[in-house]
Amino acid sequence: MNNSEAERDNTLWRSGWYRFARAMPSPNFGLRPPGTVVDLIVVHAISLPPGQYGGPEVQQLFSNTLDWNAHPYFETIRGLEVSAHFYIQRNGELWQFVDCGARAWHAGRSHYLGRDNCNDHSIGIELEGIDGGLFETAQYETLSSLCASLAAQHNIQHIAGHEHIAPNRKADPGEGFDWTFLQQSLGWPTKYFPEVLKAVLAP
Repeated sequence: MNNSEAERDNTLWRSGWYRFARAMPSPNFGLRPPGTVVDLIVVHAISLPPGQYGGPEVQQLFSNTLDWNAHPYFETIRGLEVSAHFYIQRNGELWQFVDCGARAWHAGRSHYLGRDNCNDHSIGIELEGIDGGLFETAQYETLSSLCASLAAQHNIQHIAGHEHIAPNRKADPGEGFDWTFLQQSLGWPTKYFPEVLKAVLAP
Protein backbone atom coordinates (compact mmCIF):
# COMPACT_ATOMS: atom_id res chain seq x y z
CA MET A 1 0.00 0.00 0.00
CA ASN A 2 1.45 3.38 -0.96
CA ASN A 3 1.12 6.56 1.09
CA SER A 4 -1.88 7.90 -0.83
CA GLU A 5 -3.75 4.60 -0.39
CA ALA A 6 -2.97 4.57 3.33
CA GLU A 7 -4.21 8.15 3.69
CA ARG A 8 -7.43 7.26 1.83
CA ASP A 9 -8.04 4.25 4.09
CA ASN A 10 -7.45 6.38 7.17
CA THR A 11 -10.18 8.77 5.98
CA LEU A 12 -12.62 5.86 5.59
CA TRP A 13 -12.11 4.39 9.07
CA ARG A 14 -11.92 5.78 12.58
CA SER A 15 -10.41 2.83 14.40
CA GLY A 16 -12.99 0.11 13.69
CA TRP A 17 -15.80 2.49 12.69
CA TYR A 18 -16.62 3.11 9.03
CA ARG A 19 -16.98 6.72 8.01
CA PHE A 20 -19.92 6.16 5.64
CA ALA A 21 -22.07 4.30 8.19
CA ARG A 22 -24.43 5.85 10.71
CA ALA A 23 -23.07 4.80 14.09
CA MET A 24 -25.39 3.40 16.76
CA PRO A 25 -23.21 1.55 19.28
CA SER A 26 -24.74 -1.68 20.56
CA PRO A 27 -24.17 -3.07 24.05
CA ASN A 28 -24.19 -6.56 22.55
CA PHE A 29 -20.57 -7.30 21.76
CA GLY A 30 -17.44 -8.79 23.28
CA LEU A 31 -13.73 -9.18 22.82
CA ARG A 32 -12.34 -11.38 20.09
CA PRO A 33 -10.02 -14.17 21.28
CA PRO A 34 -6.38 -13.04 21.49
CA GLY A 35 -4.55 -13.29 18.20
CA THR A 36 -7.72 -13.64 16.12
CA VAL A 37 -7.42 -12.76 12.43
CA VAL A 38 -10.64 -11.39 10.97
CA ASP A 39 -10.90 -13.15 7.61
CA LEU A 40 -14.62 -13.90 7.08
CA ILE A 41 -17.61 -11.76 6.09
CA VAL A 42 -21.04 -13.20 6.90
CA VAL A 43 -24.10 -11.90 5.03
CA HIS A 44 -27.50 -12.09 6.75
CA ALA A 45 -31.07 -10.96 6.11
CA ILE A 46 -33.37 -9.42 8.72
CA SER A 47 -36.56 -7.40 8.94
CA LEU A 48 -38.83 -6.61 11.87
CA PRO A 49 -41.59 -7.59 11.82
CA PRO A 50 -40.61 -10.09 9.10
CA GLY A 51 -41.33 -8.66 5.65
CA GLN A 52 -41.97 -5.11 6.87
CA TYR A 53 -39.37 -2.57 5.82
CA GLY A 54 -38.31 0.96 6.59
CA GLY A 55 -38.96 1.17 10.31
CA PRO A 56 -36.49 1.54 13.20
CA GLU A 57 -37.13 -1.89 14.72
CA VAL A 58 -33.89 -3.57 13.61
CA GLN A 59 -31.84 -0.71 14.99
CA GLN A 60 -33.87 -0.92 18.20
CA LEU A 61 -33.27 -4.67 18.45
CA PHE A 62 -29.51 -4.27 18.11
CA SER A 63 -29.47 -1.45 20.69
CA ASN A 64 -31.73 -3.30 23.19
CA THR A 65 -34.45 -0.64 22.92
CA LEU A 66 -37.12 -2.61 21.03
CA ASP A 67 -40.62 -2.41 22.53
CA TRP A 68 -41.50 -6.09 22.87
CA ASN A 69 -45.19 -5.19 23.14
CA ALA A 70 -45.31 -3.22 19.88
CA HIS A 71 -46.07 -6.24 17.66
CA PRO A 72 -47.18 -9.83 18.34
CA TYR A 73 -44.10 -11.20 16.57
CA PHE A 74 -41.82 -9.47 19.06
CA GLU A 75 -43.12 -11.74 21.82
CA THR A 76 -41.42 -14.65 20.04
CA ILE A 77 -38.02 -12.94 20.36
CA ARG A 78 -38.53 -11.16 23.68
CA GLY A 79 -35.26 -10.67 25.53
CA LEU A 80 -33.08 -11.53 22.54
CA GLU A 81 -29.68 -9.83 22.71
CA VAL A 82 -28.00 -9.78 19.32
CA SER A 83 -26.04 -7.45 17.08
CA ALA A 84 -24.26 -7.20 13.78
CA HIS A 85 -21.40 -4.99 12.78
CA PHE A 86 -23.43 -3.50 9.92
CA TYR A 87 -27.02 -3.21 8.67
CA ILE A 88 -27.98 -2.14 5.13
CA GLN A 89 -31.52 -0.87 4.58
CA ARG A 90 -33.51 -1.29 1.36
CA ASN A 91 -32.45 2.17 0.16
CA GLY A 92 -28.78 1.34 0.70
CA GLU A 93 -28.42 3.33 3.91
CA LEU A 94 -25.69 1.85 6.09
CA TRP A 95 -25.65 1.55 9.89
CA GLN A 96 -22.87 0.30 12.15
CA PHE A 97 -23.43 -1.10 15.64
CA VAL A 98 -20.15 -2.74 16.67
CA ASP A 99 -16.50 -1.77 16.19
CA CYS A 100 -14.99 -4.13 13.62
CA GLY A 101 -12.24 -4.93 16.07
CA ALA A 102 -14.82 -6.39 18.46
CA ARG A 103 -16.93 -9.53 18.36
CA ALA A 104 -20.57 -8.91 17.38
CA TRP A 105 -23.31 -11.42 18.22
CA HIS A 106 -24.65 -12.30 14.76
CA ALA A 107 -23.64 -15.84 13.83
CA GLY A 108 -24.71 -17.88 16.85
CA ARG A 109 -23.84 -21.57 16.80
CA SER A 110 -21.81 -21.88 13.61
CA HIS A 111 -19.08 -23.77 11.79
CA TYR A 112 -17.25 -22.93 8.59
CA LEU A 113 -14.12 -24.27 6.92
CA GLY A 114 -13.11 -26.32 9.94
CA ARG A 115 -13.71 -23.64 12.57
CA ASP A 116 -16.50 -23.21 15.10
CA ASN A 117 -17.83 -19.96 16.57
CA CYS A 118 -17.70 -17.78 13.48
CA ASN A 119 -18.43 -14.68 15.57
CA ASP A 120 -14.83 -14.86 16.73
CA HIS A 121 -13.25 -14.18 13.34
CA SER A 122 -15.97 -12.61 11.20
CA ILE A 123 -17.69 -9.36 10.31
CA GLY A 124 -21.49 -9.64 10.27
CA ILE A 125 -23.52 -7.66 7.72
CA GLU A 126 -27.32 -7.68 7.86
CA LEU A 127 -29.41 -6.79 4.82
CA GLU A 128 -32.96 -5.58 5.30
CA GLY A 129 -34.98 -8.39 3.75
CA ILE A 130 -36.37 -11.87 4.27
CA ASP A 131 -34.96 -15.36 3.80
CA GLY A 132 -35.15 -16.22 0.11
CA GLY A 133 -36.40 -12.77 -0.90
CA LEU A 134 -34.90 -10.37 -3.42
CA PHE A 135 -32.68 -7.46 -2.48
CA GLU A 136 -32.38 -3.97 -3.91
CA THR A 137 -29.65 -2.72 -6.23
CA ALA A 138 -28.84 0.00 -3.70
CA GLN A 139 -28.17 -2.68 -1.10
CA TYR A 140 -25.73 -4.52 -3.38
CA GLU A 141 -23.94 -1.27 -4.14
CA THR A 142 -23.48 -0.48 -0.46
CA LEU A 143 -22.53 -4.07 0.35
CA SER A 144 -19.93 -4.19 -2.41
CA SER A 145 -18.32 -0.92 -1.33
CA LEU A 146 -18.33 -2.02 2.29
CA CYS A 147 -16.79 -5.42 1.54
CA ALA A 148 -14.03 -3.80 -0.50
CA SER A 149 -13.28 -1.39 2.34
CA LEU A 150 -13.27 -4.22 4.87
CA ALA A 151 -10.85 -6.19 2.71
CA ALA A 152 -8.52 -3.18 2.72
CA GLN A 153 -8.56 -3.18 6.53
CA HIS A 154 -8.60 -6.91 7.30
CA ASN A 155 -7.23 -10.10 5.84
CA ILE A 156 -10.57 -11.08 4.30
CA GLN A 157 -10.33 -14.47 2.61
CA HIS A 158 -13.93 -15.71 2.70
CA ILE A 159 -17.50 -14.45 2.35
CA ALA A 160 -20.54 -16.59 3.11
CA GLY A 161 -24.20 -16.41 4.01
CA HIS A 162 -25.61 -17.27 7.41
CA GLU A 163 -27.10 -20.33 5.70
CA HIS A 164 -23.60 -21.59 4.86
CA ILE A 165 -22.15 -21.30 8.36
CA ALA A 166 -25.26 -22.57 10.16
CA PRO A 167 -26.96 -24.98 7.72
CA ASN A 168 -30.20 -26.64 8.84
CA ARG A 169 -30.60 -23.81 11.36
CA LYS A 170 -30.53 -20.65 9.25
CA ALA A 171 -31.65 -19.93 5.67
CA ASP A 172 -30.58 -16.35 5.10
CA PRO A 173 -29.96 -14.53 2.93
CA GLY A 174 -31.36 -17.37 0.81
CA GLU A 175 -31.89 -18.09 -2.85
CA GLY A 176 -33.02 -14.54 -3.64
CA PHE A 177 -29.54 -13.19 -2.94
CA ASP A 178 -27.50 -12.69 -6.12
CA TRP A 179 -24.03 -14.00 -5.29
CA THR A 180 -22.93 -13.72 -8.92
CA PHE A 181 -23.74 -10.01 -8.99
CA LEU A 182 -21.81 -9.45 -5.76
CA GLN A 183 -18.82 -11.43 -6.98
CA GLN A 184 -18.69 -9.53 -10.24
CA SER A 185 -19.05 -6.20 -8.43
CA LEU A 186 -16.15 -7.04 -6.14
CA GLY A 187 -14.01 -8.84 -8.70
CA TRP A 188 -13.09 -11.42 -6.09
CA PRO A 189 -12.12 -14.95 -7.21
CA THR A 190 -14.50 -17.83 -6.58
CA LYS A 191 -12.21 -19.23 -3.87
CA TYR A 192 -13.55 -16.51 -1.55
CA PHE A 193 -17.09 -17.90 -1.81
CA PRO A 194 -18.80 -21.00 -0.35
CA GLU A 195 -18.10 -24.27 -2.12
CA VAL A 196 -21.79 -24.75 -2.88
CA LEU A 197 -21.83 -21.52 -4.90
CA LYS A 198 -18.75 -22.01 -7.01
CA ALA A 199 -20.61 -23.86 -9.76
CA VAL A 200 -22.89 -20.88 -10.41
CA LEU A 201 -20.34 -18.09 -10.03
CA ALA A 202 -18.42 -16.71 -12.94
CA PRO A 203 -14.79 -17.89 -13.13
